Amino acid sequence: MVPTSDLKKTALIAGATGLVGSYLLPLLLQSDRYAKVISIGRRALPLVHPKLEQRVVDFERLEDLRLSLIADDVYCCLGTTMQQAGSREAFYRVDYLYVVKLAALTASNFAAQFMVVSAMGADADSRIYYNRVKGDMEAAVRQTPFRAVHIFRPSLLLGQRSAQRTGEKLGALVLKVLNPLLIGPLRPYRAISAEAVAQGMLNAARQEGGGVRTYSSDVIARGISPTA
Repeated sequence: MVPTSDLKKTALIAGATGLVGSYLLPLLLQSDRYAKVISIGRRALPLVHPKLEQRVVDFERLEDLRLSLIADDVYCCLGTTMQQAGSREAFYRVDYLYVVKLAALTASNFAAQFMVVSAMGADADSRIYYNRVKGDMEAAVRQTPFRAVHIFRPSLLLGQRSAQRTGEKLGALVLKVLNPLLIGPLRPYRAISAEAVAQGMLNAARQEGGGVRTYSSDVIARGISPTA
């Protein structure tokens, strides 16, 4: 009998067109952990790969596709900004409702693990709306019956975006200069590459442990062991 840990698994990724997701998808396709990778999004990707199954979805009606969302490991890279969303309500839909809905549906399909990108400063009691929504999302995801939930809280993300955000671009340039000065208790504020976050998510999934684990930006930057 082949050990369960040696069986090829299925990964599901939501948000593969985003910054972290665009780095994560190739890692999943290259990984010998997965025989199949399901990508769900509002539009198809210009990518063909023997492992890849693409599903164009309406996240407002994601429950209609529940039986198509069967996977072992679920990677959630959904997220937007207030500026992109256009309103608090639209931001809340993407960063809370869609994420929590995906977690609930895939957990009900008996997925084992849920890896989700949150943000540094996530706090359900925060006075800052962005941080409060992220904190509420984390609290909801923690309640889902996965064997393991991995929450990633990066600082400002560095990488090539499909759409340039002027404020973030300026912030990234500033933090690149300041990063060497951010030491000790300030290390979590260092900017981090989206590629490092993507690699950390895959490594976390390989740990095969249980419970809820939260990774701050500096922990991600130091590298998450796939065998911890």
